[in-house]
Amino acid sequence: MPVQENILSLIPQRPPFVMIDRLLFSNENLTRCGFLVTPSNIFTQNGEFNEAGLMENIAQTAAAGAGYIAMVENKFVFVGYIGAVKNLEIFSLPKINDELITEIKIVKQIFDVTLITGKVLCNEKIIAQCEMKIFIARERLI
Repeated sequence: MPVQENILSLIPQRPPFVMIDRLLFSNENLTRCGFLVTPSNIFTQNGEFNEAGLMENIAQTAAAGAGYIAMVENKFVFVGYIGAVKNLEIFSLPKINDELITEIKIVKQIFDVTLITGKVLCNEKIIAQCEMKIFIARERLI
């Protein structure tokens, strides 16, 4: 798939709460997004992108993957909510102007619940990882 530059067409979030810049890859089981940490980002403090921003970056990567698949299949995009975060590990915080590559894998999907694993890389090193349960509401987004 080509890189998707218009990320806002795939996710429900709007500025200033957008924590991904572009969709790099997506299929039914794997999604990869890129993100440049900027000084104006609401999760940037003391020159670093904080823990909450990293978790939101993982969740938005999952949302972008779901949005892309829905777009390709000409289906509606539904809103998702983080239901639980498990085994969160933050190894380091990225700095302003760092480029993040975030990857999520769908582990299991049962009814309206999707279990994912996510990892955030910076300079080719894993800086954060976790598991998330995402609940899908049957209300249309797009």
